[in-house]
Amino acid sequence: MSNLLAINGGNPVRTKSYPAWPEYDEREREGLLRVLESRNWWANQGVEVKTYEEEYAKFTGAKNAFAVTNGTHTLEVIFTALGIGEGDEVILPDWSFLATITAIIAVNAIPKVVDVDPITGTIDIAQTEAAITSRTKAIVCVHVAGSMADMDALNAIASKHGLLVIEDAAHAHGSRWNGIHAGVLGDAGSFSFQSSKLMTAGEGGVILSKHSDHAAMYQSIINCGRGEGIWYYRHIRFGGNYRMTEWQGAVLRAQLERFPAQQANRAKNANFLNQEIAKIEGFKPQGRLEGCTDQGNYCYVVEVEPEKLNGATRDQVRFALLKEGIPLTTAYPPLHALELFADSEGLAPRFRGEVSQIRYNQQKFPVTDKLAANTLWFTTSVLMGDDSDTLNVLTAMNKVKENIDEVAKLDAPSW
Repeated sequence: MSNLLAINGGNPVRTKSYPAWPEYDEREREGLLRVLESRNWWANQGVEVKTYEEEYAKFTGAKNAFAVTNGTHTLEVIFTALGIGEGDEVILPDWSFLATITAIIAVNAIPKVVDVDPITGTIDIAQTEAAITSRTKAIVCVHVAGSMADMDALNAIASKHGLLVIEDAAHAHGSRWNGIHAGVLGDAGSFSFQSSKLMTAGEGGVILSKHSDHAAMYQSIINCGRGEGIWYYRHIRFGGNYRMTEWQGAVLRAQLERFPAQQANRAKNANFLNQEIAKIEGFKPQGRLEGCTDQGNYCYVVEVEPEKLNGATRDQVRFALLKEGIPLTTAYPPLHALELFADSEGLAPRFRGEVSQIRYNQQKFPVTDKLAANTLWFTTSVLMGDDSDTLNVLTAMNKVKENIDEVAKLDAPSW
C-alpha cells in the first residue's frame, strides 16, 4: 500500500464501511409486530415497557428502572423527583452534552460548572468540593465515553456535605465501577437511548434509582402526576407525559438481549487500541480510573498533542483520517462556550432571574477547553467489527503520523 495520504491522492487505508449502526435482526421485527398486533401501543396498557424496565433493572442491579421519552427528560424527572428546584445549586462538569445543564435550568435550579479531569474528561473532584456552598443540593457527574467519574470520591463528598449524587450515564451502558453498573452508585442514574447510543430505539431513556421509596414519585411524575390505584383523572402532583411507547420498549428489549456480546467485542477492540495507540507519539488514548472496571465505549476517544505532531491540529488529523476511511465525530464543545449562555436572550422567554445573569462564557475552564479542542471521537462502529477492522484504525493513525508534515499543511474544517 502506498504511504501517500488519501487526501493527497494515495490509496485510503479502508474502502469499505464499518459495521452499520444501529444493529437489528428478527428480534426487533418480532417485537414491533408483537406490539402492532396487540393493539396496546400505549405503555399504560401494554407490557413491553414494563417488562423492559424489569429487565434493565436486573441487568444493571438497580432496585428500580423507569423508562421515559428521552435522555434529557430523564434528568428533568430526576431533579423534580428529588426536590431540586428554584435557588438550589447543582454542580456539574463543563464537558457534556447540552442536556446536562439545560435540565438543571428547566427546574429553575442554578448550574455551578466546574472543570474536568485531564485524563478521563470527567468531573474534577477537588473543584467539585471547592464549589459547594450552603445552597448546593446535588452533584451531577458525567461518565464520558463510558469512562467513569470517581464515584468513591464523589459519594464521600456528598456524604460529608449532605448532597445528592446524580449520574449522567448517557455514555455508560455497560460501564462498571468496582463491578457495580453505572447509574446505581449515586442516588439516581440517567441513561439515553438516542440513535447514537450503545442501546437504542431512536429515542428513549431510563432512570435508575437505588432508593425503593422513590419509585412512586418517579412513576407519578412520568405519568402526568397520577397515582397508582386511584381514579385516572386525579393528578396528585406536578408531572408530565414522559412515557415511553410500547414500540420503543419492544425494540429496547431486543437491544438489551444483544448487548452483552456487543459489549465484550467493543471492550476487546478498545483495549487493543489503547495499548497500541499509546505507542504513537502525539496521540493519547482516553484514560480511565482504576475503579472503572468496565468501560462501555460510547465512542473511542483519543487526544491529539499538536506540540508532538509538528503543530498538526486535531481538525487536520481528523480530516486526514476521514479520507483514509475512518469514521470520526467531533467532541462536545465546552458548556461554557455555548452561544446559549452568551447573554440572557439565549434563555428567553422561559427563564429569567438569577440563572440568566450568570455568564458562563466569561468563566475559565482550561482543561475542558483543551480536551474539547484536541480530542478525536471515533464512532462506535470502529469497535464493532473484528480484529482486522480495528487494525485499520491503527494503520490509518500510523500513516497520518508518518505524513504529519503534510497533515500540518491541510486546510481542514473545524467541524
